Amino acid sequence: MAEPLPDVRTFRLSPDVVAPLRDRLPHVALQTIDAITAEVPAYADAFAGVLGVKIERAVRAALGTFLELVSRAYSPDPRSPLAPALEAAYALGRGEARNGRSLDALLAAYRVGARVSWHELAAISLSTGQPAATVAHFAELVFAYIDELSAASVAGHADELASSGRARLRHLEQLAQALLAGEPEHTVVLAARRADWSPPRTLTAVLVPEHAARTVVDLLDRRTLQLSEAGPGAQDLSVLLVPDADSSGRAALMGLLRGQSAMVGPARPWLRVKDSYERAVRTLRTPGVPPSTVVDTEDHLATLVLTADPQALADLRARVLEPLAAAPEESAAKLTETLRSWLRHQGRRDDVAAELFIHPQTVRYRMTRLRELYGDRLRDPEWISALIIALTVRDVPEFSA
Repeated sequence: MAEPLPDVRTFRLSPDVVAPLRDRLPHVALQTIDAITAEVPAYADAFAGVLGVKIERAVRAALGTFLELVSRAYSPDPRSPLAPALEAAYALGRGEARNGRSLDALLAAYRVGARVSWHELAAISLSTGQPAATVAHFAELVFAYIDELSAASVAGHADELASSGRARLRHLEQLAQALLAGEPEHTVVLAARRADWSPPRTLTAVLVPEHAARTVVDLLDRRTLQLSEAGPGAQDLSVLLVPDADSSGRAALMGLLRGQSAMVGPARPWLRVKDSYERAVRTLRTPGVPPSTVVDTEDHLATLVLTADPQALADLRARVLEPLAAAPEESAAKLTETLRSWLRHQGRRDDVAAELFIHPQTVRYRMTRLRELYGDRLRDPEWISALIIALTVRDVPEFSA
């Protein structure tokens, strides 16, 4: 097992060792920069541009800090002189994360810098007659110092990713809230910019159980917005706002959701996704819609229309059944059942008989009785329409005859 690197804070080199190194520091810095430019392509443009001078100063400062660190007299101050260098390395790691870059290039630059600066510093030490043991000891200090800087940059990069990730998640959630609240367009657009979110052409609201939201969202477009609490009428559900799931995209969405429990609203222009959400919630509240499956609200449009005003539907049903009010309850129920089937099968007697498991002659008898009670209204298109609406909504228990 390799020996651990020394703690660079605890070692000292004599002034006669450090003095020639400090004199040649600008040369070592230039050699280090040239090597990093050649071997780490990601930094070539930065060194060549307006940042080149600043980066050269930073490299020179890092090397100067190292020489100060290994040549200083003992000091009880823990910030002298390594702490500022570690803070700078930490900030450099955060900056890389903020600019959307991984640490690969930065850590490669550290490795190249350590190798080249050590090579140059060792050559200077040997040329001034330093013994091999001192030069070898010096190498350990160089690599220990670079390890310290690398660790600080890794910590800064991780902290920035965590911080910016949490901030962006908050902004994305605020955007979803603004969309579902129907906020003015300028407010929603500003929220999208703050969240660094590119608006799609359409959004589709999908309600899923909170416990399944993470699994489902991983299947969807990465721009999908998520709100963990759907709100009144949809407790224990999360809302997903899925981009561009219209046309063929809708079939793909339904396929991805297969095996899940989900309520899928219609696709709407992204600024009007509140309409999609409200449709999904209304369908969720509609009795007769199968639970624990993938429900396409487009398959329930008729039921949604017919149950939009439950009291109006109840009043309509009472009105169209008023001619049966005087009949005995059992007789009225059979006549209502026959009238409903007759409307559904457009007067085909044999089909009505088959559905109700009765003789066609019984159908004829009941329809004769219904014509007596309704008179010409069974030939009136408006009355027929009203009867169809009132009597064919059979999946809603509170409206059943």
